[in-house]
Amino acid sequence: MRVLLAGGGTAGHTSPLLATAAVLTDRGIDVVCLGTPKGLETKLIPEAGYPLELVPPVPLPRRPNLDLVKLPVRLRRTISAAVEVIDRTRPNVVVGFGGYVSVPAYLAARRRRLPIVVHEGNALPGIANKLGARFATVIATSFPNTPLPGATYVGLPIRRQISGLDRAASRAEGRAYFGLDADRPTLLVTGGSQGARRLNLAVAGAAADLADAGIQVLHAAGRPEEAAVTPRPGDPPYVVRSFIDRMDLAYAAADVIVCRAGANTVTEVAAVGLPAVFVPLPIGNGEQALNAHPVVQAGGGLLIEDAALTSEWIDRALVPLATSPQRLDAMSVAASGIVRRDADLRLADLIEGAAAAGAAR
Repeated sequence: MRVLLAGGGTAGHTSPLLATAAVLTDRGIDVVCLGTPKGLETKLIPEAGYPLELVPPVPLPRRPNLDLVKLPVRLRRTISAAVEVIDRTRPNVVVGFGGYVSVPAYLAARRRRLPIVVHEGNALPGIANKLGARFATVIATSFPNTPLPGATYVGLPIRRQISGLDRAASRAEGRAYFGLDADRPTLLVTGGSQGARRLNLAVAGAAADLADAGIQVLHAAGRPEEAAVTPRPGDPPYVVRSFIDRMDLAYAAADVIVCRAGANTVTEVAAVGLPAVFVPLPIGNGEQALNAHPVVQAGGGLLIEDAALTSEWIDRALVPLATSPQRLDAMSVAASGIVRRDADLRLADLIEGAAAAGAAR
């Protein structure tokens, strides 16, 4: 059996693809990945050891503009490229995780009458997966109430090093890995693979208040210059990285996280029981706030609007939280168990079933 996995652009699409690819490969199934030259997949997928085929990107505009006028020609060209990949690699099933590359993958698979599996990562589906769901064999979702008719709730596939993480057992290793003190309250900050200016400026601006409270910081800034901090003599560590490749150790090192609410981040922090302050991206269709709601409603996290995250709020609200082990323990217990840690296995089962059903036709 061979499976073509399409997804890319951001870590939100690429990470669940890689988690699923690992399970399929373990089961002896050949995996080929489809992406575009502009996304993170060009780095992450080859590093993971999977073959990557590239097709031209086709932006899907949300409002009338020049890209909308050019869309039909671009889409035809990209669909032809995806058909060529399918004809050459001969997959038994095509799986899409959303993003620009999924649309040509779905349409090319339909042209070749191949089974299609759609996995929607967000609580509110994107344009690509709304289209793919119209003729998919199987639709899988990360959240139970995602509005896609006929969908099966499986959860969001996450990397095994995270789904199997024991934060307490790995805390010392994580803090040593990042050069943090072993026993201080620890704040992790990340705005995703590209960073987030609001988070960077607000937390860096509160560096002195955090230090006065004895809180050390591990800050994945994307753009380190936005989180530049000059520690005073004797201040706790404030470690800034542009990107963290060992998020498992970062989660283990942290007592609380300030982050966006992309589906991948919400799922990972809930799976490992890390208390979170979710700051949804203020653009888009509101899917990030919806992603965070189950964890927040259970008591495992806080939700704050982007504009409300200021250095003053961090001093007033986050510092007392980060220095309260009792509150953090209660939030950790509340977050744990909300999301499924075996979504990679569940999705792989659905993919195999779709391929088998297609072969039997």
